[in-house]
Amino acid sequence: MTDTILPAEISVTQLKAMHEAGRAFVLLDVRERDEWETARIMWAKHVPMGDVPVRLQELPVNGNVIVMCHAGVRSDRVAQYLREHGFTSVANLAGGIDAWSREIDAAVPTY
Repeated sequence: MTDTILPAEISVTQLKAMHEAGRAFVLLDVRERDEWETARIMWAKHVPMGDVPVRLQELPVNGNVIVMCHAGVRSDRVAQYLREHGFTSVANLAGGIDAWSREIDAAVPTY
Protein backbone atom coordinates (compact mmCIF):
# COMPACT_ATOMS: atom_id res chain seq x y z
CA MET A 1 0.00 0.00 0.00
CA THR A 2 1.25 3.51 -0.73
CA ASP A 3 1.74 6.15 1.93
CA THR A 4 0.57 8.91 -0.42
CA ILE A 5 -0.92 8.98 -3.88
CA LEU A 6 1.47 10.32 -6.51
CA PRO A 7 0.49 13.33 -8.63
CA ALA A 8 -0.16 12.66 -12.33
CA GLU A 9 3.30 13.95 -13.25
CA ILE A 10 6.58 14.46 -11.41
CA SER A 11 9.84 16.14 -12.36
CA VAL A 12 13.26 14.50 -12.48
CA THR A 13 14.22 16.58 -9.45
CA GLN A 14 11.29 15.12 -7.51
CA LEU A 15 12.23 11.61 -8.69
CA LYS A 16 15.81 12.06 -7.50
CA ALA A 17 14.59 13.32 -4.10
CA MET A 18 12.21 10.36 -3.74
CA HIS A 19 14.98 7.90 -4.59
CA GLU A 20 17.47 9.53 -2.21
CA ALA A 21 14.86 9.56 0.58
CA GLY A 22 14.28 5.83 0.14
CA ARG A 23 10.63 6.21 -0.83
CA ALA A 24 9.02 3.02 -2.06
CA PHE A 25 8.24 3.10 -5.79
CA VAL A 26 8.89 1.32 -9.05
CA LEU A 27 10.47 3.37 -11.81
CA LEU A 28 9.04 1.76 -14.96
CA ASP A 29 11.06 2.42 -18.13
CA VAL A 30 8.81 1.74 -21.14
CA ARG A 31 11.32 2.54 -23.89
CA GLU A 32 12.43 -0.01 -26.46
CA ARG A 33 15.43 -2.25 -25.73
CA ASP A 34 17.84 -0.30 -27.98
CA GLU A 35 16.92 2.95 -26.21
CA TRP A 36 17.34 1.29 -22.81
CA GLU A 37 20.74 -0.07 -23.82
CA THR A 38 21.83 3.41 -24.96
CA ALA A 39 20.87 5.27 -21.78
CA ARG A 40 19.24 4.13 -18.56
CA ILE A 41 18.73 4.72 -14.88
CA MET A 42 20.21 1.59 -13.36
CA TRP A 43 17.49 1.06 -10.74
CA ALA A 44 14.61 1.32 -13.25
CA LYS A 45 12.52 -1.70 -14.25
CA HIS A 46 12.56 -2.11 -18.03
CA VAL A 47 9.29 -3.22 -19.64
CA PRO A 48 8.85 -2.00 -23.24
CA MET A 49 5.56 -0.22 -23.83
CA GLY A 50 4.16 -3.01 -25.99
CA ASP A 51 4.84 -5.59 -23.27
CA VAL A 52 3.10 -3.73 -20.45
CA PRO A 53 -0.35 -5.35 -20.91
CA VAL A 54 1.05 -8.88 -20.57
CA ARG A 55 3.40 -7.97 -17.69
CA LEU A 56 1.00 -6.04 -15.44
CA GLN A 57 1.39 -8.67 -12.69
CA GLU A 58 5.02 -7.55 -12.26
CA LEU A 59 3.88 -4.12 -11.05
CA PRO A 60 2.38 -3.14 -7.67
CA VAL A 61 -1.30 -2.28 -8.20
CA ASN A 62 -1.44 -0.45 -4.86
CA GLY A 63 2.15 0.80 -4.87
CA ASN A 64 3.79 3.85 -6.37
CA VAL A 65 4.69 3.48 -10.05
CA ILE A 66 6.57 6.21 -11.92
CA VAL A 67 6.59 5.69 -15.68
CA MET A 68 9.37 7.03 -17.90
CA CYS A 69 10.32 7.03 -21.57
CA HIS A 70 12.54 9.28 -23.69
CA ALA A 71 10.67 12.57 -23.31
CA GLY A 72 7.41 11.77 -21.52
CA VAL A 73 4.88 11.10 -24.28
CA ARG A 74 4.81 7.28 -24.33
CA SER A 75 5.12 7.12 -20.57
CA ASP A 76 2.09 9.39 -20.18
CA ARG A 77 0.07 6.96 -22.29
CA VAL A 78 1.27 3.99 -20.23
CA ALA A 79 0.54 5.83 -16.97
CA GLN A 80 -3.03 6.43 -18.16
CA TYR A 81 -3.32 2.76 -19.18
CA LEU A 82 -2.20 1.68 -15.70
CA ARG A 83 -4.75 3.97 -14.04
CA GLU A 84 -7.48 2.53 -16.27
CA HIS A 85 -6.44 -0.95 -15.10
CA GLY A 86 -6.76 -0.27 -11.39
CA PHE A 87 -3.37 1.09 -10.45
CA THR A 88 -3.92 3.62 -7.69
CA SER A 89 -0.72 5.71 -7.59
CA VAL A 90 0.90 6.33 -10.99
CA ALA A 91 2.96 9.30 -12.17
CA ASN A 92 4.49 10.21 -15.51
CA LEU A 93 8.11 11.38 -15.40
CA ALA A 94 8.11 14.77 -17.12
CA GLY A 95 10.87 15.01 -19.71
CA GLY A 96 11.85 11.34 -19.34
CA ILE A 97 15.43 10.09 -19.62
CA ASP A 98 16.30 13.16 -21.66
CA ALA A 99 15.52 15.47 -18.72
CA TRP A 100 17.30 13.10 -16.32
CA SER A 101 20.43 13.23 -18.49
CA ARG A 102 20.35 17.01 -18.83
CA GLU A 103 19.29 17.99 -15.30
CA ILE A 104 20.37 15.20 -12.93
CA ASP A 105 23.05 12.89 -14.31
CA ALA A 106 25.20 14.04 -17.24
CA ALA A 107 26.87 10.59 -17.27
CA VAL A 108 23.65 9.19 -18.76
CA PRO A 109 23.97 9.74 -22.53
CA THR A 110 21.45 11.83 -24.45
CA TYR A 111 20.14 10.63 -27.78
